[in-house]
Amino acid sequence: MDSFSYLSVLLSIIIGLGLTQLLTATGRLIKHRDKVRVDWLPLLWAALLLVIYVQVWWAMFGLRHLRDWTFPAFLTVLAQTGTLYIMAAVALPEDIDEAGVDLRAYYERHHRWFFGFFLATVAVSVAKDLVVAGQLPDAVNLGFHVLLAAVCIVALVERRRRVHEAIGIVCAGLMFLYIGLLFVRLE
Repeated sequence: MDSFSYLSVLLSIIIGLGLTQLLTATGRLIKHRDKVRVDWLPLLWAALLLVIYVQVWWAMFGLRHLRDWTFPAFLTVLAQTGTLYIMAAVALPEDIDEAGVDLRAYYERHHRWFFGFFLATVAVSVAKDLVVAGQLPDAVNLGFHVLLAAVCIVALVERRRRVHEAIGIVCAGLMFLYIGLLFVRLE
C-alpha cells in the first residue's frame, strides 16, 4: 500500500461522516416534515455542501501522485476535511423536538458558524496547495477561492435576508462553474 492509499482512508472516513451527517439530517427533516417549518436557504446550503464534499473527494485523488508525504502536509489536508465536517454539523438541525423546528430561525442562529467554517475551509484549501505543492493554486483556482472567501466574509457580517439569498444563489452558480472549469475529469 502506498502512502496516499494509507492516508486517504482517514480523509475518506471524515468525508463519509460529513456526507452521513447531511444525509441523516435531510432524512430527519423529511421524516418529521409535519414538525418542520421549511426554508429553502439552509436546504440550498446543505445541497451545495453535498456537492462540495463530492468535489473535494474528487479533487483529492490528485494527491495520489505525491510520494513524499510530511506530517504538516497531511495535517493541512486533514484540516480541510475537518472544517468541511463542521460545516455539515451546523448546516441543518440535528434534533427535531416535539415543538418542531423552524429552518429559517435555525439558519439565522447558525449561519455565522457555517460561513466561518466555510471561510476556514477556503483558507485551508489555499494553504494545502502551499504546504503540499509549495505554490499557490493556479490563477483560475485561486480566483475562485478569493471569490468564495469574499462571499463568506459578506455572509459573516451581513444580516439581511435578501443578501443571504443572493449569496446562496451566487455561490451555487460559482460552485458549478468552478467544478465545470476545473474538475470535469479525474486527474
